[in-house]
Amino acid sequence: MSDDCLFCRIARGELPAHRVHEDEQILAFLDLHPIRPGHCLIIPKRHYPWFEDLPEDLATRITGCAQRLARQMKALYAVERVALFYTGIHVAHAHAHVVPMHHVHDVSSQAYLQDGLGSFSAPPQLPAEEGARIAEALAPAFAG
Repeated sequence: MSDDCLFCRIARGELPAHRVHEDEQILAFLDLHPIRPGHCLIIPKRHYPWFEDLPEDLATRITGCAQRLARQMKALYAVERVALFYTGIHVAHAHAHVVPMHHVHDVSSQAYLQDGLGSFSAPPQLPAEEGARIAEALAPAFAG
């Protein structure tokens, strides 16, 4: 754990949080600035700056926790969808957001809002050649 990291301090109990779930490796708690009521963060107790730094088994544990939260959120808030995403914008400690989606734009990028909040605009379609080039460049991540 990092001495000055906000989420490490929460994990150690030095700062208050509305804890939803905790085990020996992860902690789920309510976001202080929620997109919607119930918006939770799930963090590893050990400090990893970015989600790609997480050991795969720990990332899987976070996803499993998020799935359990999502099922409860669907029942509690009567929503069809629950979003799961990692951002790391404000705190450099890997953290997943779990957000009950009451509106299609609860977790939308500005790319989808070019016609305003009342509509949904898909960004331009990726040209086939560019898609093939990008897929080829990313595929080595899974090579033996």
